Amino acid sequence: MSEDEILAEFRAADALLEGHFILSSGLHSPRYLQCARVLMDPKRAARLAEAIAATIPPDLRAEIDVVVSPAMGGVIVGHEMGRALGVEALFVERPSGTFELRRGFRLDAGQKVLLVEDVVTTGLSSREAIAAVEAAGGQVIAAACLVDRSSGKADLGVPFFPLIRLDVPTYAADALPPELAATPAEKPGSRKAA
Repeated sequence: MSEDEILAEFRAADALLEGHFILSSGLHSPRYLQCARVLMDPKRAARLAEAIAATIPPDLRAEIDVVVSPAMGGVIVGHEMGRALGVEALFVERPSGTFELRRGFRLDAGQKVLLVEDVVTTGLSSREAIAAVEAAGGQVIAAACLVDRSSGKADLGVPFFPLIRLDVPTYAADALPPELAATPAEKPGSRKAA
């Protein structure tokens, strides 16, 4: 898929929002991609996951035993990636603030994992999820996401395959431009702002 085709999928789902948003990282932004909306259509979710899978080199793709994604935002795209790759899809969640496998999910020692997120902004959630996978015995060999908002700065410690990279400005709460500071902030993400 081309960048224009990917953005058209977001626009068709009313998933590209404009305003003042507090991201799960705690940073503020004038734009927000609501991946839950773009993934609510199963056919669109499947197309996007297949496009992500196509970004991963075939030799690396062949090594993947299982997909793991962080709840909540990564669950749907992780499931669709599992389908696209023909492997199981699990998710980690934070019942008490730290990611862990629950619901009877388990990884065999050394099982090779693709970590999949919806959006990566700083990489914090991905790194926390990778630590949980490693604690459970898995080996994360690559990571992927729908949207990389990090401006290429997120270092996940493994090869990283975003479907699209969007350079959307982000600001610390104490460094907002006046026009953004004058707009009420919304928090559409799944994690409390820092």
